[in-house]
Parts: sequence; C-alpha cells; structure tokens
Amino acid sequence: MKISIQINASPYQHQAADTAWHFIQAALEAGHEVYRVFFYHDGIFNACRDSRPPGDERDIVKRWSALQSEKGVDLVVCVSSAQRRGLLEKSVAKKVGGYIHAVADGFRIAGLGLLMESVIESDRHLTFGA
Repeated sequence: MKISIQINASPYQHQAADTAWHFIQAALEAGHEVYRVFFYHDGIFNACRDSRPPGDERDIVKRWSALQSEKGVDLVVCVSSAQRRGLLEKSVAKKVGGYIHAVADGFRIAGLGLLMESVIESDRHLTFGA
C-alpha cells in the first residue's frame, strides 16, 4: 500500500509528529511504501535545523532527517507555511538577507501541488495534528 502523510503540528507542542514518525516506521517495516510526508501549517517546525531539545528528550528533527537519509522518504515543507513562519528556502533567504541554513537536512520546500499529488498518487492519506 502506498501511503502519504500530512503533519500540521509542531514537534514539541503536540504528539502528532511523534505519532506520525512511529506510524511511518511501522508502515515501512510492514512493507508499505511512504510516498511523501508533507509538513503544513505549524508542522513546518519539524524542519528547523537549529531545533535543540535538551539532551534527555527526543530530537524529532534529527529523526526526520535520518528517516529521509536511511529510507529515502520524501520530506516536503509547504513553502507558504514556511515563509509565514520565517523558515526560508536557501535561495529566498539569500535574496532577503535571511538565514540560509534554516532547513534541516533531508527536507525540501515546495508548494501545495506536491500535497495534492501525494493524495492522488497514494492509496491512503493520513493527517496528524489539527
């Protein structure tokens, strides 16, 4: 089964990102394909490179980056949601004098068209977070 995931909540405000990550791990282990993970609204904060949780807490941003590098899962951050919250893609950050290294490894920024493509191409689409 081909699955797409949408995450709407920030990693440390709500359990949604952790639940989605664990769901994806289980789905991959069961032989399913994760077509794409789309981070929308406050979910874009899952892609902040400079997130630094205390040492005794989970580092969800590093978990996402590892998921992409180890399993090849496509991690897409909504461009509009990201720009509203100050998370700028490198070329945009250069233009406006922003921080060019804001997006964590393994994530890419793109538009809502990729969310729609995920829904169309997948057998199931799950949303985590309000």
